[in-house]
Amino acid sequence: MAHHHDDHTDIDWAVMAPLLEAQAQLFTPLYERVMAWLAEEVSAPGLVVDTGSGPGVVSCLFAEAFPGARVVAVDGSEPLLERARARAARLGLADRFATIAGELPDALGHLDYPADLLWASNSLHHLGDQRAALAAFAERLAPGGTLALLEGGLPARFLPRDIGIGRPGLQARIDAVETEWFAQMRESLPGAVTETEDWPALLTAAGLKHSGTRSFLLDLPAPVTDRARAYVAGSLARLRDALTDGLDAEDRATLDRLLDPEDEASVHRRRDVFVLKAHTVYTAVRTS
Repeated sequence: MAHHHDDHTDIDWAVMAPLLEAQAQLFTPLYERVMAWLAEEVSAPGLVVDTGSGPGVVSCLFAEAFPGARVVAVDGSEPLLERARARAARLGLADRFATIAGELPDALGHLDYPADLLWASNSLHHLGDQRAALAAFAERLAPGGTLALLEGGLPARFLPRDIGIGRPGLQARIDAVETEWFAQMRESLPGAVTETEDWPALLTAAGLKHSGTRSFLLDLPAPVTDRARAYVAGSLARLRDALTDGLDAEDRATLDRLLDPEDEASVHRRRDVFVLKAHTVYTAVRTS
């Protein structure tokens, strides 16, 4: 995906790779619970496809969760897929792991076989026409195959409402600005179509039978590990860079203090940092 420096809603995925990897590794307990739930619906998939796989952390978790399955990671970024292949090799999964580079949903046309399980985690909302993309995803399912869509949930919380510096409620204000950023990101996508985010209805419109909705929680209470702390710092740094226009001077100053490793009030040092995040997964089955 090209990076246009004049468009603040564009995302340079290769630059974000370390943050994406750290996030997926931190969220591994959540993904493992998702996979245990999916295993109840998809007993022994021959082919699992991870659409919008990024650096392949979750793709490799699928390979471990379903030891009889071939896993194909599909992404628009070849640098991220290189990392995915390297990870699969390190974990001894390379013999049943493959990648396809290309823009979604067209890249799915390069699959050799229909998927028994097609996973789309926060990838659909980067496609302009989500309804058309879901129809394309559905076409790539084997009869009886499952599409699992991770979209929505709840925004992450890392800090209490009152952190002792700045005005209380910083994260709620960041959420509001990020919501606006997300709307602009969607509007700027090629062929963007406004869609009511009723995922079960959209899955039904794609010709699938909605079979389940469930939310999964990552709950890492304070005090957190260094790895969780680094993830919080990375997330807040990315938000500061992307959202500075929407925050007032006081909130920007608070964010700067939170990100300054020398500051006692920073997320690098404070004892009250936590991670609380909910992801929602929708499943639907191809019945014919």
